[in-house]
Amino acid sequence: MNISRGPGQAPKYQRLAADLRRRIAAGEWQGGAALPVEAELETQYGVARNTVRLAVDVLVNEGLLIRVQGKGTFLKDHSVLDHHAYRSPSEPQPRDILAAPSEVYTEEAQAAGRMLTADFEMLIVRARTDIADRLGLRPGEAVVLRRVLRFMDSEPWSIEESHFPAGLAAGTPLMDPDPVDGGDEKVLAGIGRTEIGAVDHVTARMPGPEESQWFQAGPGVPLMVQTRATYDVRGPVRVIETRYSADRSRLRYGLGDLAARDARPVRASAQR
Repeated sequence: MNISRGPGQAPKYQRLAADLRRRIAAGEWQGGAALPVEAELETQYGVARNTVRLAVDVLVNEGLLIRVQGKGTFLKDHSVLDHHAYRSPSEPQPRDILAAPSEVYTEEAQAAGRMLTADFEMLIVRARTDIADRLGLRPGEAVVLRRVLRFMDSEPWSIEESHFPAGLAAGTPLMDPDPVDGGDEKVLAGIGRTEIGAVDHVTARMPGPEESQWFQAGPGVPLMVQTRATYDVRGPVRVIETRYSADRSRLRYGLGDLAARDARPVRASAQR
């Protein structure tokens, strides 16, 4: 392989990083496998040692590779988990269209053979402007924030923060410092605020210092941020903001009738 630089081309290390990224995506190295040593990559690509190091740095920053002192460079070994952010009514268990997140996460972890654990805390905070706008509050009004830190096989996986108007949560188990049996949805239903609809906004951004420390991802790995505002017949109920590290999560949305999604395509000759 030769990646000598031509006019107008990206620097060699960037093109080397792109080709290594391609080989990783093609499955040439599996999770946890060692990358060829620098001398071998020099020979394969006909480049200098520093070019190899710079290319590997790019992929380490992206969270694809990890360096282990005294052992080498390895493909980062963490699987990507699909999370059903929304299920179509035609999918199995249609009751789960707006299911309790904890219930959905538990089902997905079990299906993937992974162990789900979580830490919980309850806070009373001032509403950010975007949260206040979705809840129909004034910026800075008090909201009850119920935070869940989820781990898959002890690896940080998601930060979920549910924001409730303080007036709605007052005098209910939503003020408890511990998770509620049956989930927050059960509490809402019990006070006549059953959620019947939701609007999602999905964005991407780089993590802040505390988020980077918690997720333990590479410095170049962004967060996916899913912000869901839920409603009942009377208006906004809560805003759920969930942050995922983009290197280990996919959000899955099922839309329309998916009954035939697993059917095999009929060959043209069989249709005649």
